[in-house]
Order: sequence, then C-alpha cells, then structure tokens
Amino acid sequence: MYFKKYSILLITMALCLVAVGCKDNLLQTVPNDRVSTATYWKTTNDAKLAVNNLYNYLYNPVDLMNWAAVSDIATGNGGFNAITHYEHDIETADGGYGSFIWNHSYKGIRACNEFLTHVQDIKPQSNGDQKKLAEYKAQARFMRAYLYTYLIEFFGNVPLIKKPISVKDAKKLTRTDKSKVWDFISSELQDAAGNLPITYNNDNKGRITKGAALAMKARAMLYAGRYSEAAKAAKAVMDLGIYSIYPSYKDLFSYKAENNSEVILDKEFIKDNEPQGLLGYIGPGSFPHVGSDQEVVPSANIVNAYHMKSGLPITDPSSGFDPKHPYQNRDPRLDYSIFVKGDTLPTGIVYDPRPGFGGADDISKGFGTTQTGFNIEKYVSKQDIQAPTNSGLNIILIRYAEVLLTYAEAKIEMNDIDQSVYNAINKVRQRPDVNMPSIQPSKTQGEMRKIVRHEREVELAFEGFRFFDIKRWGIAEKVMNGPIKGMTYTDKSGNMQTVVYSDFNRKFVKRDYLWPIPQKELDLDPKMNQNPGW
Repeated sequence: MYFKKYSILLITMALCLVAVGCKDNLLQTVPNDRVSTATYWKTTNDAKLAVNNLYNYLYNPVDLMNWAAVSDIATGNGGFNAITHYEHDIETADGGYGSFIWNHSYKGIRACNEFLTHVQDIKPQSNGDQKKLAEYKAQARFMRAYLYTYLIEFFGNVPLIKKPISVKDAKKLTRTDKSKVWDFISSELQDAAGNLPITYNNDNKGRITKGAALAMKARAMLYAGRYSEAAKAAKAVMDLGIYSIYPSYKDLFSYKAENNSEVILDKEFIKDNEPQGLLGYIGPGSFPHVGSDQEVVPSANIVNAYHMKSGLPITDPSSGFDPKHPYQNRDPRLDYSIFVKGDTLPTGIVYDPRPGFGGADDISKGFGTTQTGFNIEKYVSKQDIQAPTNSGLNIILIRYAEVLLTYAEAKIEMNDIDQSVYNAINKVRQRPDVNMPSIQPSKTQGEMRKIVRHEREVELAFEGFRFFDIKRWGIAEKVMNGPIKGMTYTDKSGNMQTVVYSDFNRKFVKRDYLWPIPQKELDLDPKMNQNPGW
C-alpha cells in the first residue's frame, strides 16, 4: 500500500450520509461532532482523501475465488454456503451472495456519485489543483464503470444511476437496458483515461492509471460483445509501451513481484493495518491456522485443461500423457497454479490428499481438507502461513496478459486474424518460465477461437474470469452440469480411482445466466421486475 486509502474511511462514509441544510439565521450552526458538507469539500486534499475511500469498492480476493467456484474450474469445499447454493441450483432471490454483489456495487456507485457531485464545490487554487481534481474525478468515474460492469454481468439490465438520489426516488427506479449501460461504461472509461496519468510516483502506486481505464474498457467491451471497441482499447494499452509480460509466472503472484511490469491495477494491502485473508480461504488444510476455513478448491476440469509441454491436450493419444503420472511434462502453469499430489508445500510437507493414505491433507479426513484432491496455489505465500488472515500481499485485478488475450479474442471474433493476433497469444504462452510452443499462422477462425479460449482458461485461472467467460461463450450448460470430479490416483490395490465430490451434482439451467434481483429491491420498488425463472 503506497497511499492511505483507508485512513479517512469514517470521514467519507459520513459524507455519504450527512446532508446539511442552510438557512439565513443566527441560530444555524455547523456541527463540530461530525464531518459535514459545510466544513468539507474545500480543498484538493479533501478530494484526495475522499477518492481514496472509493478504492474499498474494488472487489476483494475472496470474491475472485468465489467467482471461480461458481464456474467449472473450482467448487465450494464442503457444506452449504452462499456459493454452493448456486452450484446446487437452490439459490433464491431472498438473500445470499447475489444480494451481496448488488448491495456492494450500488453502495460503491452511490459513493462515486456523491463524490462527483460534491467535488464540484472545490475551487482549485492553481493549475496543479485543477489537474489533480481532474485525476480524482477520473478515478471515481473508473470505479463507477467498473462496478456497473459486474452488475450487468450478474443481473443483466440494471438501474443506471448517475447522481445522488433520495430514498423516495430510489423506490421509483426501473431497469435500464444493458446496451445503454454498456454505452455509459464505454464513454466513462474512455473519458477517464484522458484525465489519468500513465504512471504515478512510488508514493501513489496502486492508483488507477490511464492504462487501467483503457484495459477495463477492453474487458467490458469484450464482455459486451463489442469486439471492435475491445480490440481498439486493448491496442491502446499495448501502444502505451510501458507494460510487458513478467518473466516468471511462478513468482507473479508473490510479494517478490508486486508492482511489476505486468501489473496494470492491483488491490493493495498492508499487513497489520489493512490485511487480506485469502490464504485462510484457499490454503491446504495441513497449513497451520487454516484447517476448516478453506472454502474454494480446484476441480479436475481445470487440472485436465493444462496441456502437455508439447502443446497437445492430454486427451490426444500422441501427447505422451501417463495416467499413472498425470502431472509430469505438463504446461508449467499447472505446477504454479494448483497444488497436486507430490508437491512440496511451503511448510515442507509433501502434499498427499489421497484418501486412506494418511497424508496431512487426506480427503477422507472430511471437512477441513480438500474434497477434490487439489488446492489453489496462486497467492499462497510462505510469509503468510503463520497468520493467513493477516497478509499484506497485493492482489492483481488487471494485468497485461489479460489485455493481450482480450486483443487476440476480439480480433478473432471479428475474423481479422493477422500476425498481431498470433504475437499477442504467443507472448503469453512463451513467458520464459512457461515457454509453451508458439501458435503458428494459417489457422481458421474456429481453431483460433478454441486456442484463445483455452489460453484464457489456464492463464487466468482463479483470477475472476472463468465464470463470465463460460456465460458469454454460451457453454455454461455444457461444462457446469453433472458430478464434480477431482484427482485420479492409484489406490492401495493398484487400481486407478477418480475422486468424485459426492455431496451433489452441479446443475446449471438457462435462467442461471442471470442471477435474481434481490427480493428486498422488488419489495421496495414496485417498478423493478425480476429476471426470468426466479
């Protein structure tokens, strides 16, 4: 953390709640026990402190893992929770994780709207002040567009609110066609990019930059199916010339690589001050102080997706895949992303989840150990093991590899497949410590579509993308129905066994492409209508 974005949390929360009326009488006084609009919004520093608070509305690392758990690459690990309700297809509109997404996003949007309204009251004292205020407004506009992107992805048409509204007005909202919301997101991010610097000094690392705004536009437009806009925004990021693929995928998600050349935007944390607790959510059960807290684990779908080092899928008879040694000679990103049998954990323990073999992570020990035989390795740091809920490790929200893949996919969907498409994909595949075979030209659109989708799956696993990808590709019903499979292993009798997470079969139906509008919103606002099937 390089800037104090939380130090004035109470102040800015108060600003969103306090409204001060003014009358011309001598009895009217300014309260001295709280922050008010009569005493705040006077200086550029006031705007800086207020915009810092908006960074709280970037989604947390736990949310990124939860989004993996409602896709085919991971699952909620044991018991019923807000995530497994969606896997079971027993979610309702009465509460749960969908309500959290709705509430978190609209609280953030309200905070952005309040900021953008009140910041107009500040009179800049210099050209420097004017430039800073423009930057802060752009950061708020980015945040608002960022939150609307996820609202559309989860709920479809949503109310588009651009200014502070009263409770009375809130009860009369209607859902805006998502095409208009996408228009708003596109223009907001483009305008924000024009008022943001390319880089900041070290004291301001972690702030939203021009590259972040353009990259977020590329992501949003890809999700919207506006491929020309997506490709153009991604190319604009590439043309900035300041981002590059970090040479080590193994280290990319570690303290060692924080703020490296690939990071476009991260969510920053400080140990003992503003920590994150991701390790306690995903770490192997054998880690001290983790135990039953692990909530999300990989499925066989993602493990099987990693190709052999030759570039061939494990289903290809000529790939050299050995079922008895399934993790040998695979795409190195498997080794860097997922703990599999035989790995040495940061604790020094050899990871052995096979049931009945007595390993510290033995599946048969039940709740508190992985139920698939796999654990997530990304963001697992040895430095955090003794205090897994007190990590200062930053979490990457936007990185250059995503931008390259967005550029490639958008061009492929337009059937504009030139050498730049191959170059973009190969830069990702040929990271020095990955070094998968390059993709050679003269592929068809269908072949390239399959290639870029595969790259997104394995390159960006557990980073918050797969759930949205399988929905926009229209394959969720295909990959999300049926039993959840885990590792395949040789039992004590020498027979091959495949772990099946037997608590339930996954179910995904057409209605699940959109989540339910929270029932409380429908009760409060008679003009709001529910999504089909809920």
